[in-house]
Amino acid sequence: MVGVREEFAAFLGGEEHAPGAQLVVHQGGERVVDLWSDGVTGESLLGVFSSTKGAAYLVTALLVQDGVLDLDRTVASYWPDFAAEGKGGITLRELLAHRAGVIGLDAGFPPEEVADDRAIAARLAGQRPFWQPGRFFGYHAFVIGALVGEVVFRATGRTLQEWYEERLRAPYGLDLWLGLPESEEPRFLTTLPMLPTPEQAAEIEAAASSPYSLGGIAFNAHAPDNGELYDFPSSRAVRAGGQASAGGIGSARGLADMYAAAAFGLDGRSPLLKPDTAAEFARIHSEGKDLVSGQPQAFGLGFHTYGPHFRSVGAGAFGHSGAAGFLALADPRQGYSYAYTRRRYAFPGGAAPENARLLWSVVRARG
Repeated sequence: MVGVREEFAAFLGGEEHAPGAQLVVHQGGERVVDLWSDGVTGESLLGVFSSTKGAAYLVTALLVQDGVLDLDRTVASYWPDFAAEGKGGITLRELLAHRAGVIGLDAGFPPEEVADDRAIAARLAGQRPFWQPGRFFGYHAFVIGALVGEVVFRATGRTLQEWYEERLRAPYGLDLWLGLPESEEPRFLTTLPMLPTPEQAAEIEAAASSPYSLGGIAFNAHAPDNGELYDFPSSRAVRAGGQASAGGIGSARGLADMYAAAAFGLDGRSPLLKPDTAAEFARIHSEGKDLVSGQPQAFGLGFHTYGPHFRSVGAGAFGHSGAAGFLALADPRQGYSYAYTRRRYAFPGGAAPENARLLWSVVRARG
C-alpha cells in the first residue's frame, strides 16, 4: 500500500521512544502490508496485553453463532455461584458490554491468581458489584476474560483457551497464543518500560488515581506485591496460562490474521463470523464516560468500537487495543484488518497516538 510504509518510517524516524514496532494490514484475506522496525522482526512475539481480549470475544461470538451461548440468558444460569451478592440478573450481554460492575476483588488478587482465569473466576463469584449492574459501564480490565471464560467452561466443559486453539489458532496457524508453548519461547521479547518526556511525566502524575479507586481496583493496583503492568507478560506463568484478559502472546501478523479470518476469511475459506454476528458484536452497547477509566469509551459486545475515536475507521469495525500501544481491528465496510504492535510501552496506554496516522494512511492507500 503506497503511503503506509512512508508513514510508518516517518513516525519511527522521529520518535526515539518507540523502537520495535510491527505493522500488518490485510486487504480482505490478502496480507498487503508487513513492516517492522529495529528491535523486532516480523516473527518476534510480544505480550499483547488487552489485545488478548479480541481472541476471547471471537471465541464467544462463534459460540453464540453456533447457538451454544445465548446473549440474553443470565450468567448465573450457566454458572450458579455467580448469582451471589445480587448478581443473579446479569446477562451475558451485559457482562460482555462491561456493565456487570464486577471489575475486581475488594482485597485484590495475589500474583499467582491473576495469571489464572479459573482462579480469578472462583474468587469473583462471591464478589459484590462495584455499581448497580446494567446501569453504568466500566472497563473490566483484568477479569473480563476470566468471567466470560467461566461461562464458556460451564456451558461446554472446555476452557476458552481450548476453544481458541481448536477454532482459531491451529486451523489458521495464527501467531497469537493463549498459552505459549515452550518451543516458541525463544521468539518472545519482553516489553520495555515507558520513557515519558518531562511533560508526559507531569501529565501522568497529575492523572494518577488512588489504588483504591475503581481504576486501581480494575487493574489490581491495590493488591500487595502487584507489579508494573508493562512487566505482566514477563512471567512464564502468564505466558503459559494464556490469561484471556491480558496474557496473550503474539505478533502483528497473528493479530491481523485473526481479524482477517473472522471478517473476510483466509486461505480461500469463508469468514468465521456471519455478517449478522459481526454486526451484533460490533454494535455499540455501552457509550459515554467509562467509570473505570474516567474517559469517553464505546464498547460493543466486548470489543472496542472505534468510529467515535478514529474517524478514519468505518462504522461496524471491531477490535481491541493493548496497553503497550497496540491496536488490532477488522473494518468490514472498508474491507481491511489492521494490527500495530510496539515493544516500548506507550504513553498514555492503550492504542498509541500514532495509530491515528497509520490508520488514515491505510484508508488513503485503498483509494
